[in-house]
Amino acid sequence: MTVTGGAGAAEVLSALRERGHTVAAAESLTGGLAVAWLTEAPGASRTVRGSVTAYATDVKRDVLGVDGPLLEERGAVDADVARQMARGVRDLLGADWGIATTGVAGPDEQDGQSVGTVFVAVAGPDGTDHVRRLSLDGDRAAVRAGSVRAVLALLLRELTGNAGAKDTEHNGGN
Repeated sequence: MTVTGGAGAAEVLSALRERGHTVAAAESLTGGLAVAWLTEAPGASRTVRGSVTAYATDVKRDVLGVDGPLLEERGAVDADVARQMARGVRDLLGADWGIATTGVAGPDEQDGQSVGTVFVAVAGPDGTDHVRRLSLDGDRAAVRAGSVRAVLALLLRELTGNAGAKDTEHNGGN
């Protein structure tokens, strides 16, 4: 299943609408791109609650409630950080689902993580959450777009009951 802007986002929104659910996004490296893709689709206002672009580490901590010691110990590019971002935005904006992206789009590594290392997360209404680690190739735009496709695909799998595919995605042999 491939999710891109437009039709793919519409599929995610349709699945949310069918369940009467809403979504909120917490984005770091994608800088609002995931919610932009979602809101391009007609009917987005029925399901998208909003987003927080938490580019700075202190915003992740102070606005989304990510654990400060976790951020200090591991940095912002981490599976547990992504998980807490997804939970935090879900709670903050009163959505059924929270999605999150955090990672390194480049050009330089960050927190000891190489360019293309990304964590995407989904937190659901029943308290469960899922995180995927990605290893993406390409320039900043490619890494950011791949991150959005991955987080929307993860959400769609959760909504349609196809969860648990694989925890790590590689693109280009990283």
